[in-house]
Amino acid sequence: MPGAYEIRGAVAADEDQLLEVAHHLNTVNLPADRDEIRGILDLSQKSFNGAVKDPRRREYVFVLVDLDAQRIVGTSMIIGQLGRRDAPYVYVDVSEEERYSATLDRHFRHVVLKIGYSYNGPTEIGGLIVSPMYRSKPERLGLLVSYVRFLYIAMHRDWFRDELLAELLPPLEPDGTSHLWNAVGRKFTEMTYAEADRLSKKNKEFVKGLFPEGPVYASLLPDDAQSVIGKVGAQTRGVEKLLERIGFRYAWRVDPFDGGPHFTAPTDEVSLVRASHAARLTRLLPAGEHVKTRALVAVEHAEPPFFRAVAAPWRRDAAGGAELGAAAVKVLRVSENDSVWVLPLE
Repeated sequence: MPGAYEIRGAVAADEDQLLEVAHHLNTVNLPADRDEIRGILDLSQKSFNGAVKDPRRREYVFVLVDLDAQRIVGTSMIIGQLGRRDAPYVYVDVSEEERYSATLDRHFRHVVLKIGYSYNGPTEIGGLIVSPMYRSKPERLGLLVSYVRFLYIAMHRDWFRDELLAELLPPLEPDGTSHLWNAVGRKFTEMTYAEADRLSKKNKEFVKGLFPEGPVYASLLPDDAQSVIGKVGAQTRGVEKLLERIGFRYAWRVDPFDGGPHFTAPTDEVSLVRASHAARLTRLLPAGEHVKTRALVAVEHAEPPFFRAVAAPWRRDAAGGAELGAAAVKVLRVSENDSVWVLPLE
């Protein structure tokens, strides 16, 4: 029998369980550090309840909960805006330059890297992780906790930028180090990859102050550093396919620390944002009635956790309303004639 799961807005009480999940990822957006997790949860709760007034400064954390075990088993995140005056969006543009010598009859195509900054950047989606033992579940939990971000963006479209960004992890060494960072960043900062990645979450001044402003020719770098530029690591290839399927494309930009590729899409052209819509709950599906169509269905409440979503059988009625099963209605804590948001999954 399939398990029962919900996705909800993260709150301060999730600290211990979210820290446990973070150990499977340990990135700048979801570090395996208790103090950092505490701060992330505080900002998330204040983002969901509107205590952070400026939508550009909000950061929303969604947690995937196994209701039977009452345990958080996955998470994802939306960052309202990357790039402000106090914290620019930092990236590296990747281009190609061709050179030819008629005298030698030799032709070369060089990859050129140049650092860039934006102070009015895109909305970022990130922090996606599902605990290893839940990744092969038939409910496709990774897809659900990823999709919920686009549903939420559709629910509050005016809060988010006109471009969405996803930064994907490149191939890293088993100890988490980056060949590109060791070849470039470490030489200009005398910091380890982990130290620089962690500091950049709070303060990016050192990047602008210490990194070279001019072009860097990748052909001057060691082969192992060149090989990771713009490449997707094995752990995120599934995410790459998902993003491409819904409208994202490689932006020819990479992370300045590890060379991981940046994928972008116009917000209103992402298929999941377009497909999400509000509906009125018009009817409960009778028990035992088989419904093939499924959707991610979400509601908001005035009290914590402020946001809830479940994947459930649903059917659109003739008037455009939503018909839902009793189990989903119970988790969402809604009644007939209440408003819900729906993202069809088929």
